[in-house]
Amino acid sequence: MDPIWIAVIAVGGLIVLVLAVFLFQFLNLYIQALFSKAKVGIFDLIGMKFRKVDPKTIVISRIRAAKAQLDVSVNQLETHYLAGGRVPSVINALIAADRAKIDLPWDTACAIDLAGRDILDAVQTSVNPKVIDVPNPKVGSGRSTVDAVAKDGIQLKARARVTVRANIQRLVGGATEETIVARVGEGIVSTIGSSATHAEVLENPDRISKTVLGRGLDAGTAFEILSIDIADIDVGDNIGAKLQAEQAEADTKRFQAEAEQRRAMALAEEQEFRALEQKNRAEVVLAEAEVPRAMSEAFRSGNMGIMDYYRMKNVVADTDMRSSIASGDERQSR
Repeated sequence: MDPIWIAVIAVGGLIVLVLAVFLFQFLNLYIQALFSKAKVGIFDLIGMKFRKVDPKTIVISRIRAAKAQLDVSVNQLETHYLAGGRVPSVINALIAADRAKIDLPWDTACAIDLAGRDILDAVQTSVNPKVIDVPNPKVGSGRSTVDAVAKDGIQLKARARVTVRANIQRLVGGATEETIVARVGEGIVSTIGSSATHAEVLENPDRISKTVLGRGLDAGTAFEILSIDIADIDVGDNIGAKLQAEQAEADTKRFQAEAEQRRAMALAEEQEFRALEQKNRAEVVLAEAEVPRAMSEAFRSGNMGIMDYYRMKNVVADTDMRSSIASGDERQSR
């Protein structure tokens, strides 16, 4: 045989062997889908390999959908996989919804899954309602009770349990559990705060549940509130008395500050008066110092004689004597 033909046959055999090995990895999945009546073409499997889609995930999901009598094509499964979706989770959710008679179209399930929500958990919550604690110590401020004050100033500490069911149609764009917890907590605070006394709330705790439930707190959320139950309610501190005591203490400090301010102003005014008195005394001393000068000038100019001077001294001595006598009589009368 011609060496050229031998080479051609060898190359052809090698190519056939490579193709056989390449196709063999899809043969198991193809046969599995074929016998499960979930037809997936061999060329579809090869195309998945080139499109970087996991054929096993698509085939298994296609078989499960077919066994559940769900009309989901291979192209739909591939599209959702390439979009970053969780194909097995969506198929599980569709099967659960179909068994529970819940209307869940394929497009809606894919949208919910791509939005980051756990579609299977949502369907399970729709079938089996879940209970949410209010407040939730694991989120927010970490408080274990909702604290509110009635009109009589007594604080009440309440805990509630909210039973919710997932609303499939509002899962995309709907608010999460945190919103439900916040709204229910706000409703509890508002209801207790509007009560005349804390005894009214303790006597009839379901008043809180009825009032809060009637406000439609699940609007715009991904859940439907079925019931709100007050799990526990305790009496806290007398907030009204504390506030009054703090206000009285603050008023006392304010009055003390005002009194201290008035005292400081009085002391300052006293110091001003003393300074003014010293100033006036200094002016008197200066004026008295001018008297000898004036007398001397009067002697020089002839306006005052020696006899006038003696008469003036006698008058001064007589005045001093009368003053001393008057002061002595005043001391004796005391």
